Amino acid sequence: ELEASVELSTPLTLLYDQPACMFALASVILSTLTVISSLMQFVASPLCCPSRASILTGKYPHNHHVVNNTLEGNCSSTAWQKTQEPETFPAFLQKHGIYQTFFAGKYLNEYGNKKSGGVEHVPPGWDHWFALERNSKYYNYTLSVNGRAQRHGQNYSEDYLTDVLANISIDFLENKSNRRPFFMMVSTPAPHSPWTAAPQYENNFPNIKAPRDPNFNVHGKDKHWLIRQAKTPMTNSSVEFLDNAYRKRWRTLLSVDDLVEKVVRKLEVRGELSKTYLIFTSDNGYHTGQFSLPMDKRQLYEFDIRVPLLVRGPNIKPNQTSPLLIANVDLGPTILDIAGYSVNETQMDGMSFLPIMTGKGNSSTWRSDVLVEYEGEGSNISDPACPLLGPGVSECFPDCVCEDSYNNTYACVRTVAQAANLQYCEFDDNEVFVEVYNLTADPFQLSNIAKSIDQEVLEKMNHRLMMLQSCSGQSCRTPGVYDSQFRFDPRLMFSSLVPHRNKRRQTLK
Repeated sequence: ELEASVELSTPLTLLYDQPACMFALASVILSTLTVISSLMQFVASPLCCPSRASILTGKYPHNHHVVNNTLEGNCSSTAWQKTQEPETFPAFLQKHGIYQTFFAGKYLNEYGNKKSGGVEHVPPGWDHWFALERNSKYYNYTLSVNGRAQRHGQNYSEDYLTDVLANISIDFLENKSNRRPFFMMVSTPAPHSPWTAAPQYENNFPNIKAPRDPNFNVHGKDKHWLIRQAKTPMTNSSVEFLDNAYRKRWRTLLSVDDLVEKVVRKLEVRGELSKTYLIFTSDNGYHTGQFSLPMDKRQLYEFDIRVPLLVRGPNIKPNQTSPLLIANVDLGPTILDIAGYSVNETQMDGMSFLPIMTGKGNSSTWRSDVLVEYEGEGSNISDPACPLLGPGVSECFPDCVCEDSYNNTYACVRTVAQAANLQYCEFDDNEVFVEVYNLTADPFQLSNIAKSIDQEVLEKMNHRLMMLQSCSGQSCRTPGVYDSQFRFDPRLMFSSLVPHRNKRRQTLK
């Protein structure tokens, strides 16, 4: 994701789908960006559409009301278009009157659905619009080109989507006005399934396997029932499948590497690189075998909620890593800040991390926690292939390991402070199951310490979670449990979470 500024600098965004455990490859992709720094970023929800909605609006899911990837879950619905799209950061940039705005790639999973305007709908805020109809593809897709359908086939030289996005981006840079700053958002589906690599990369990485971290192929014995139901050890066929998928994902990213290099080189040739901010990130993580879950996202653990965030631009020192906590709700406020627009003039929940990028921010002026929310999905009927599981589950593999369920609905407070590196989560189920992890002592989240941690800490975290689940705007940026300004009033405690699934459903009606 790239730059924006009140002077002549510009915002550009490079967003790619599902990094999985690809932090090493992320640095490879940015090999052309020799002046970069990295920051610690978490997503507001580990699922495509809710997370992308958070990036665009700067809001947590309970405020933008996108709960899953379906039209019924508010993904690119008419309700979203009427209530949230006018409040996105591109819309504010356009209202600001200076910026040329450009979008290319995957927007929201249900974008282009005929029930919500089809590809003729161009969201407010975009001067140049090249959006993929629906979800991720590499061939045989339709683009909305400023509201007109452009269909593509399966000829590599003309249709391979990552390369098409690269060419469209270069065309924009060559033909845009030099008198006005610009914002670009380039959103590649790669490395999302179906993992179709460009022909020249189909045989790369023949020996790569999914990372064998300490939580790979082990039983999550003290976790939510959905994690406990995973079969350990995984079958050989499951391991072979996820390793093969991992290789394919890496191969698709080589074309993203090419795209980044082309854009950076073009900025360099035009003399614009030094005054352009580039932000590289993703919308959610991905797991491949952790806790014996074959392959998906949707879970509360680091591998699904933590994503790469690499930046470069004016006044950003190279090769720096910040320990401060950033969420994807901060991307919009940051881009607006670069453009000279105050987040206080919006209803956004996030904060601008421009001061952190430029070395002017510190832990005393920055937040110590963020909210993660997810609403589980399940089928109303039992899967005939897995009758023992009953109804209510979804995303099931052939060996009857399911990756989601109705009561895989949770909210977490993710805390990073000098005194704590902690995750506290509550499930919206019959038992209000709790998971707590000390990431300093247990970075792979092997041990749920909910039953052994100090009761006062549990109460404070429960209180903080409920505050964040009802926050809006400025109230989402109040001091966390490990901030010196935090104030805890036990009288405000509740016995359990308000069932937020029902509350969200009512909001959408």
